[in-house]
Amino acid sequence: NSLDQFWLNGSTYCSQEDNLIGTLLAIFGNLLVSISLSIQKYSHVTLAGTKDPRAFYRTKTWWSGFVFTCLGEAANFVSYAFAPLALVAPLNAVSVLTSSILGFIFLREKSKPKDFAKNYGLTFLGYILTIGGTYLFVSFGPNSHEKLQAENIVKHLVGWPVLLYLLLEIITFCLLLYFYKQRSANYLIIILLMVSLLGSVTVITVKAVSGMLVLTVEGNMQLNYPIFHVLFVCMVASVVFQARFLSQACKLHDSSLIASVNYILSTFFAVVAGAVFYLEFNNEDVLHICMFVLGTAFCFLGVFLITKSRKSTKTFEPYVTMDMTNGVPVIHDKGLVVQPDFNGSFSYGALVNNDGVAPATVPVTLEQPPVGSRSTDASHDQPDLKKDLKKD
Repeated sequence: NSLDQFWLNGSTYCSQEDNLIGTLLAIFGNLLVSISLSIQKYSHVTLAGTKDPRAFYRTKTWWSGFVFTCLGEAANFVSYAFAPLALVAPLNAVSVLTSSILGFIFLREKSKPKDFAKNYGLTFLGYILTIGGTYLFVSFGPNSHEKLQAENIVKHLVGWPVLLYLLLEIITFCLLLYFYKQRSANYLIIILLMVSLLGSVTVITVKAVSGMLVLTVEGNMQLNYPIFHVLFVCMVASVVFQARFLSQACKLHDSSLIASVNYILSTFFAVVAGAVFYLEFNNEDVLHICMFVLGTAFCFLGVFLITKSRKSTKTFEPYVTMDMTNGVPVIHDKGLVVQPDFNGSFSYGALVNNDGVAPATVPVTLEQPPVGSRSTDASHDQPDLKKDLKKD
């Protein structure tokens, strides 16, 4: 339909209906991902609570969550073909919002009524800011974007703004990688900056690959162009290295802080990549751009408040003593006596939780001399001590 597209500088642009489809797909995909993660977490919690010997991947609950994850990620992938990066990338806040709400409802993370406002007041403020910010940047975001044929993608790649952007990004990434590897700078901001720089490459390639696949399904073959295969390889490589750096960050830093900072940095670089590579803000006026920035800022603050209010897990600081009466090793945690679980996997001494390793046997039979004999020995020792003192 000629009303569904218009032509500018020889390029085909998507209509507002396509933007709506892409936005709804992104929201739907993020909702499915949040539900799937909660279902899988519920599966793990259920197995741990019932002492079920089965592995988590042998349960129907975990596999249903995995199916929802695949469907959600597929919807997110397709949404890049219909909507601009500036609309799709900030919608990851929907996933954070939904996960937090499901934490109250589905996973029964509750507290006493008198402590509810104190513990979760900032969380609900984050909900309001996230919902309001989402409405603002969706309403005032870019209204049109280019349908990505292979020829148009090549034209973007050889343009000097894109080449300059990629050059600066490569130099910055190499510097961060040098400090991270050679200087052992394991700071959260350095790791997440590398993740975000890789993420900007990911969203650029995902949008191009998704757009060419959709055009191919519509009948305009794009898979026989070499640029499709090049971008597909870049997309897979950037995703793999992103996951690697994120896993390293999770080992070193708090997951709640990672979630908020990673969302802010990734969204920022994704929006910049869309503005530079796909020229998504070229036809927008100043008012729309300012309202879009305000909406994303509200989402940034909202996600930060939601993740900040999560309860931090208390670190387990055990020490081992021996009950000399019964000869039983006891684990203490800040004054609370905790008997070792017979099914647990603490390795005695190091107290490292090695899953799948049988606990070492600890000898519990301790021979103690009778009280009477000890007192008798003491009485015999006292005269000898007096004799030694007289000699001195």
